[in-house]
Amino acid sequence: GYNPLFLYGGVGLGKTHLMHAVGNHLLKKNPNAKVVYLHSERFVADMVKALQLNAINEFKRFYRSVDALLIDDIQFFARKERSQEEFFHTFNALLEGGQQVILTSDRYPKEIEGLEERLKSRFGWGLTVAVEPPELETRVAILMKKADQAKVDLPHDAAFFIAQRIRSNVRELEGALKRV
Repeated sequence: GYNPLFLYGGVGLGKTHLMHAVGNHLLKKNPNAKVVYLHSERFVADMVKALQLNAINEFKRFYRSVDALLIDDIQFFARKERSQEEFFHTFNALLEGGQQVILTSDRYPKEIEGLEERLKSRFGWGLTVAVEPPELETRVAILMKKADQAKVDLPHDAAFFIAQRIRSNVRELEGALKRV
C-alpha cells in the first residue's frame, strides 16, 4: 500500500467516507488491527490534555502503537507548532514501524499555510489523491440511486435537471433531493 495516503479536496466530496472505507478494509483484512480514526482537533486536544496531566508518554505510546492512524482535516494543524512537532515524531515512528497513516485535507499539502515544510514534504512520500466533484453523469447516477434508496420516484430528466445545476458536491445533491 501507499504510506501515507493523503486525500484532499473540497467539502462534501467524500474524503472522510473514503478514509473510513479504507479503515474498514484494513479491519476486514485483520480484525485484530488497532485502527484509530480521529479529527485533527481531537489529536490536538488529546495532546494538550496529556501535557496538562503530565502524561505525554502515555499519549505518545497510544498514538504510536496503532496499526493505522486516520486523521481527518489535517489542515487544522496549521500554526499549532507544538501539535505539529508531536505529530511529526508520531508520523515518523509510524512509518518506520510500517504502520499505515491516512490523512485528509481540504487542500493539497503544499498549499496548507502555517504547516511546517518538513510535514508537507512527508505527506508527499506516499500517494496524494485529489478527490474531485463528480461529473454530470455521475451526479445523475448518484441522484437516481439516492432517490431509489429514499423510495422517491425521481424521473431521469428531473435528476438530469438537478445534476446540471448542482455541481459542487454530493451533500448538496442530497439536499436538493430532499427538497423534491
